Amino acid sequence: MRILFDQGTPVPLRHALPEHQIETAFERGWSTLQNGDLLNAAEQEGFDLLITTDQSLKYQQNLPARKIAIVVIKSANWRLIQTRLDAVREACQAISAGGYVEVEI
Repeated sequence: MRILFDQGTPVPLRHALPEHQIETAFERGWSTLQNGDLLNAAEQEGFDLLITTDQSLKYQQNLPARKIAIVVIKSANWRLIQTRLDAVREACQAISAGGYVEVEI
C-alpha cells in the first residue's frame, strides 16, 4: 500500500509500517498544500492512504467522494503514539478505499 504522511504525522511511524511504501508530504514537496489540494495531489499520484493528525479534516472535506483512505491519529506526540502502534497498524490494514478512521491515542 502507498501511504502518504501529512505534515503533523511523526516520521518515525514509518518504521512501524515496514510492509508499506511510505512518503511524506515534505518529501514530495507538498508541505504547503492545504487539505483539499493535498488530497487531490495524493489521489492523482496513486496514494492509497493518508495518515494525518488533522482532526478537523472530516469537517472540511467531502470525504465520502474520495478514493484515498484516511487514518487520523488523534495526537502528534510520538511517545504517546508508540503506545498505540498496534491500533495504527490495524487501522491501516482494515481500511478500504475512501474510508475514514480515527485512532484514539
